[in-house]
Amino acid sequence: MGLFTSNRRGTDESFPKSDRGMGHLNDYSFGLKARNKGITMVLAGSDRYQDELRTIVETGESEFETAISPRSIAQERTDEPIEVRIFTGRRVSGPVGSVPRGLESVVDETLRRLDDTVGKARIPVRITEKSGRYRVELLMGAVR
Repeated sequence: MGLFTSNRRGTDESFPKSDRGMGHLNDYSFGLKARNKGITMVLAGSDRYQDELRTIVETGESEFETAISPRSIAQERTDEPIEVRIFTGRRVSGPVGSVPRGLESVVDETLRRLDDTVGKARIPVRITEKSGRYRVELLMGAVR
């Protein structure tokens, strides 16, 4: 085992183990661009937003995108998590989770790149249901 390796690096233990989100920095190349089209990131902290997610799923919409506000200097300084909302095409939802710890820079860079090239900084989203709980996946590979 290496000197600086740990199984818990980047893990936010303020959430239950089943709600910590998932994503790996190794899935991204040098420019923080997804290595392939299948790369996803599961949001952390979605358990407390199950009612909001249920409402979104019940609308019958099939395509969703993120509605993420850029972090302010104060939020950046205190390393606050990036809160994610979903744009359903007609409205913006309440919060549905946050970007997993350690992957904030990937999302920030992706949003900047999208804003520069496409003109709208929105990442496609897939809402899945697992064990009766809704999870939000950011389709990072779809916007590489």
